[in-house]
Amino acid sequence: MSKPILVIKFGTASITHENGELDESIIAAIARQVAALHSQYNMVLVSSGAVAAGKKHLLQYNATISERKAAAAIGNPLLLNKYAQYFQPFGIAIAQSLCERRHFSNRGQFLQLKKTYEELWASNIIPVANENDVVSDLELKFSDNDELATLIAVGFGASGLLFSTSVGGVLDKDGKVVPQIDVIDESVFALADTKKSSLGLGGMVSKLTFARLATRMGIRVVIFGIHTPDGILNALDGKTGTLCLPQQCSMPARKKWLASGSLVTGRLQVDAGAQKALEKRHSLLAVGVKTVLERFTRGEVVEIVNENNEAIAVARAKVSSDTLSLNKKMQNVEIAHADDIVLL
Repeated sequence: MSKPILVIKFGTASITHENGELDESIIAAIARQVAALHSQYNMVLVSSGAVAAGKKHLLQYNATISERKAAAAIGNPLLLNKYAQYFQPFGIAIAQSLCERRHFSNRGQFLQLKKTYEELWASNIIPVANENDVVSDLELKFSDNDELATLIAVGFGASGLLFSTSVGGVLDKDGKVVPQIDVIDESVFALADTKKSSLGLGGMVSKLTFARLATRMGIRVVIFGIHTPDGILNALDGKTGTLCLPQQCSMPARKKWLASGSLVTGRLQVDAGAQKALEKRHSLLAVGVKTVLERFTRGEVVEIVNENNEAIAVARAKVSSDTLSLNKKMQNVEIAHADDIVLL
């Protein structure tokens, strides 16, 4: 695409009042700022808020799975109508994109999704993405929409990813915004407030988790406060919020997808020799596998852990776990080719 890609995620707490009603002043501000950037970027908005917007219409709501699905079914059109209403004065049309985890774990479906977005961008239309709560079979969530935004950003090769919050960014122990984070490590996670909003699913830990993945894939991430004046524009310019610096990443697009978008279904533990071989970008052979921790079939993505149970890689398996068990000590049985392994 001729323009860089920018993904902006808005959480439930960012765009609703405490009672769950959509905050139209926030949506109006989003539309105004996004419209100002529209000519410069191919944009994706990832917006929560459907469940919060729809639950008041149910006769009874106790946050059960079926009630959340019903609330989402009601709330999605309400949410999109508000976005359409406030983008209309700027001559910008929006499109709804309801996503499921399998759209990212299956590369064929992922590429179809990417092609659809490219068609929308070619007509200057902005997709608004959300979890397809009504039919999702993973308890409504990827883990939350922070993950969905990150998968879109990494998979599509975005240059920037913005996470909005109801606070000003990542806060230090004195409650002040940390302006820049070079590397997201355990000391940074220690700053995160583990509390979640009563409306949303995620929190700062979630944002930092997926910001770490995005920055490792070379994407510039900013966590900013939605209530900051011109928060989106200033966050993009590095004037507000917390800037998480991108790391050097030379992975081809397919490996980025494998590292971020694939749905891990199995787990293997490897010995020290196999770990060293993987670190040298060699294939994984059966002889280096200590044990199958979770079973898998051929073609599925597995997590590879070392002898300390630390995740060191993900890989697309060439054989099933049953075949592996039968051929475990054979030197030449390839479990995963080097081209299908991504070190973490």
